[in-house]
Amino acid sequence: MDGGESANDGWAPWIEALAQRRAFARSMGGSERLARQHAAGRLDARERIRRLCDEGSFRELWMLAGGDEPQGPVAADGFPCGHGLIDGRSIALGAEDFTTLGGSIGVAGATKRERLARMARDERIPLILLLEGAGARASKALDRYIPHPHDLGTMADLPGVVPTVAVVAGASAGHGALTAALSDFVVIIRGQGALFTAGPPLVKASLGEIVDVETLGGAHVHATVSGVAQLAVDSEEEALAAIRRYLSFLPSNAWEAPPWVGPADGNADVNRRRTDAVLALLPPDARRAYDVVPILREVFDGDSVFEIAPEHGQSIITAFARLGGHAVALVANQPLVQAGAVDTVATAKAARFVEMASSFHVPLIFFADNPGVMAGAASERAGILRAAARLYAAQHRATGIKIHVTLRKAFGFGSSIMGFNQYDGRTFAFALPAVTLGVMPARAGGAVAKATATAQQALESAEAAGPWKLASEAAYDDVIHPAELRDTLLDTIELAHRPSRRLEPVARFGYLP
Repeated sequence: MDGGESANDGWAPWIEALAQRRAFARSMGGSERLARQHAAGRLDARERIRRLCDEGSFRELWMLAGGDEPQGPVAADGFPCGHGLIDGRSIALGAEDFTTLGGSIGVAGATKRERLARMARDERIPLILLLEGAGARASKALDRYIPHPHDLGTMADLPGVVPTVAVVAGASAGHGALTAALSDFVVIIRGQGALFTAGPPLVKASLGEIVDVETLGGAHVHATVSGVAQLAVDSEEEALAAIRRYLSFLPSNAWEAPPWVGPADGNADVNRRRTDAVLALLPPDARRAYDVVPILREVFDGDSVFEIAPEHGQSIITAFARLGGHAVALVANQPLVQAGAVDTVATAKAARFVEMASSFHVPLIFFADNPGVMAGAASERAGILRAAARLYAAQHRATGIKIHVTLRKAFGFGSSIMGFNQYDGRTFAFALPAVTLGVMPARAGGAVAKATATAQQALESAEAAGPWKLASEAAYDDVIHPAELRDTLLDTIELAHRPSRRLEPVARFGYLP
């Protein structure tokens, strides 16, 4: 070579240009803005990505995308994204970078978001979004509009195909907030995360309403009141851990079965055992309140019970758990709240959970202990009839394993929405021996019918007669001792699992009530 140059020397300027552009993309909003982010006690977007993924597994895509704004190029257009591994399984992952133009969405960023969602769909892997952004970038209004796909349309096609998850790590408005509403599972960080269609300044400008971020769309608003978020946590580390735990119960897509966690995976509690503690946790007197959650924790593996939306619609518990290493989805009445009477908010929460869990072939187990759906003028105005009908339709359409247990009482439609009916695709139904059943509670039913004293006594005797009549008619598959609850469910799950059954996305026809 002339002058002693090697063949590689010609590459030097190109390699240097690539290194400079990568360094710029990774610089995010610059050292000053990153310092402010960290001083506020918040991780930056790339730190969140690194801590969520298995070490060294994240591969960034579209790093060099970032249109020219008036102030110049934008690092990764404020949205680093790509694919990585969580517990060895592939995921698609993107994070809004608040240090770069407030995490707003530019033209390149919008393209990246759609491409990421499409990758999740096409590669059949979960989609995870880490949100802290201002929504659409104001400068987009100055760009020429060219019709193009966007991520909201793609995300609307993902439910029941691949799991979708969002973490609200800061204020997220407009378009970003809508991606949370389209996700299966949303985690919001208390005192830090917020979701809204428009932030306080726009609310004030358009409505004259003066409201702070927390009151407008903080963790209490969305994890307790609206139900847009399914979990509120106190730190970013808790939020990232919750994502990993949530995904551990689900397959990567609807063509796969949920992962099984056996002894080889460090789960020693997969064997049969008596649940004598249920006798102390569950009072046989139907008028006494109790907390159903300790019973669930006693019956299922170790510390596997993971509540979904625990602060919202509290008269029904929705949770994932493991039983002998198998992932299961639990829907349980909570007698500690309204005596277990099912209200509009709780039924809507449960219907959504049933649809999601059954879409990914997770067996459903219903624990019934309710006096029926909530009666009264306020309940009717809140739409209890339609909400209860929606839960009934959701469990009716669930095509996988569906097990019902009457813990103590189930009246009227309150048993139907909890998976009791034989002709709703129920796999098995069991009862504990102290249950009370009927079309409605005997005292109220007798009053409505203006029953005579003799008739009233007959109604109350029938109600107190327990499950024996229905068991004699094979409406229950068995009446079991409370100490046999775990073993019965475990035997049933292992019998009903159908490994040869072809798995695919659940076909949906028609709309729910």
